[in-house]
Amino acid sequence: MDRETLRSVQRPLKELYREEPQAGCIVLEASGKLGEESLSCSVGTGQAMVRAGLHPSTGGDGSLACSGDMLLQALVACAGVTLAAVAINRSLNVSGSIHASGELDVRGTLGLDPLAPVGFKSIALSFELDTDASDEELAQLIETTEKYCVVLQTLRSGLSIEVTSSAA
Repeated sequence: MDRETLRSVQRPLKELYREEPQAGCIVLEASGKLGEESLSCSVGTGQAMVRAGLHPSTGGDGSLACSGDMLLQALVACAGVTLAAVAINRSLNVSGSIHASGELDVRGTLGLDPLAPVGFKSIALSFELDTDASDEELAQLIETTEKYCVVLQTLRSGLSIEVTSSAA
């Protein structure tokens, strides 16, 4: 996609959201179905079903996707798409790769140590880019990508999550 195509697609959306701010508030959803034969949960991604299960460090056999890996993959995907859109809007030629890694102590999720946190202790996101952009343009590209990456900003925000349940 080139700059003008992206802008022509986004222009009417931006106009709508300026005129009707509530139209910019959307709800994204994900659903899963508990596995019937094994310890798993199948999640629809919009493109395919992904079966998630335990990471090998917590008793899985490695044949199913790990939700922690999926979180990092969502971060990489979001950062990559955001960076690409910003680069297109700035007429910058950029290629390369994005990597995310996260450190967690599985003793927390296994209930072995009440002081061990459940979840990632830290996440690192790195960009290895090939570009003819100047150092200043590259720094601004990364800064803008960070600012507008939905998954990155969500992880940083410490948002409130409501949990409910029901029994059939």
